[in-house]
Amino acid sequence: MSMLDVNMAKRAETEKPFGILDKLGYMFGDFGNDFTFILSSMMLMKFYSDVMGVSVGIIGIMMMVARIVDAFTDVAMGQLVDRSKPTGKGKFAPWLRRMCGPVAIASFLMYASWFQNMNMGFKIFWMFFTYILWGSICYTGVNIPYGSMASAISGEPTDRAQLSNWRTIGSVLAGTFIGVVLPLIVYYTDDAGNMVLSGSRMSIAALICSIGAVACYMICYHLTVERVKVEQKTEKFNLKELISGLIKNRAMVGIVVSSFCMLLSQLTLATMTTYVFPNYFKNTAAQSASGVVGMVITFICAAFSVKLSQRFGRKELAIFSSIWGAGVFLVAFFLKTTNAWVFLVIYALAYVGLAVFSLITWAMITDVIDDTEVQTGERSDGTIYSVYSFSRKLGQAASSGVAGMLLTVIGYSQATAFEPEVVKGIYNITCLAPAIGFILLALSLKYIYPLNKERVENNARILAEKR
Repeated sequence: MSMLDVNMAKRAETEKPFGILDKLGYMFGDFGNDFTFILSSMMLMKFYSDVMGVSVGIIGIMMMVARIVDAFTDVAMGQLVDRSKPTGKGKFAPWLRRMCGPVAIASFLMYASWFQNMNMGFKIFWMFFTYILWGSICYTGVNIPYGSMASAISGEPTDRAQLSNWRTIGSVLAGTFIGVVLPLIVYYTDDAGNMVLSGSRMSIAALICSIGAVACYMICYHLTVERVKVEQKTEKFNLKELISGLIKNRAMVGIVVSSFCMLLSQLTLATMTTYVFPNYFKNTAAQSASGVVGMVITFICAAFSVKLSQRFGRKELAIFSSIWGAGVFLVAFFLKTTNAWVFLVIYALAYVGLAVFSLITWAMITDVIDDTEVQTGERSDGTIYSVYSFSRKLGQAASSGVAGMLLTVIGYSQATAFEPEVVKGIYNITCLAPAIGFILLALSLKYIYPLNKERVENNARILAEKR
């Protein structure tokens, strides 16, 4: 037995059982993630279209190009994580400490308002360069090991469901700061009474978010404990076998398609709130309130989601929540309200669908990891999570691409941002795009994703006996 194995065995004898510190630590990990991820999802397109003057169509193309890069970097990072040696701290946590600085710096550089007066060619180059550096390299380097940690912190399905809950709470806290505080800081009222995004204020806000991200990652590193020993993979990498195995893995395909649809709804809605409130409703106070609403709804749902998923199953609960969200947004589309506060109530009701799925989705990916081990006899936490992470990035890009394309179709630009026909189009996009995403989510869960309540519980029993 090596000295590392001896040290890990001693640590296993003395480490604390799974508890509140693990939950808080894992929560702070996604708090750190979303200080940069949600900032990009909500504000990057708005920043480059309204401050830097870049076409929303070009921004959408950039995000799709970055996803092509991600197809390689995400899988490469997953393999790197799986093949890394466990340390005294574990296999996954050390990557948080290594990569938290680079991801924070890269995020800050995306909002370089000091280049506002440069020529358009340079601004487009800088946008492409910093976005790919942040999302395809640095964010990948910290997010994949962080996501893989959940299956190592505990092997119990109920513990993982709680980690999924707490992770979503961390995301909501970051989203609340970005959605509530930032609109009050980064906008100003111009001479015509319109709410306009300030480039310099946006850069300062990005710096604050980057500092917060580093702090949150380090809290996660110090509070969490990896209890499930995950061995280092040493066999030769075979890309053909990897792709073939993933395609044949119905659970993996199901969670990838479902997550893509969920992100299409969630992030399109997040992007469009930065247009519908200041442009259609001319009310950034309601935009800030929407962040509070999202947080409150998520906390309320968090109190019941674990028990509901235990009783009905995660797949079954997710299908119901997605149908609910689609129905509410379709009602909003036909209602055509011009009152920001009425729309906020509708937004709150629809957000129940997003909140429930978000709270259980991270437990669903650990279900997929377990199911893969049962079916194949191999455990590949990092590789599976890297593919899942790639699907989420595809969802992010698709949401931005769809939002950019639809905004282009309705004629949105700096010059037309407040024209009556354009703002009507903004309202329609805000309602219909998330509704369609919800419908696709329900269909993918129903007909592709196979891990119902019975199968998840059976897998847990098999792996418990194996270990």
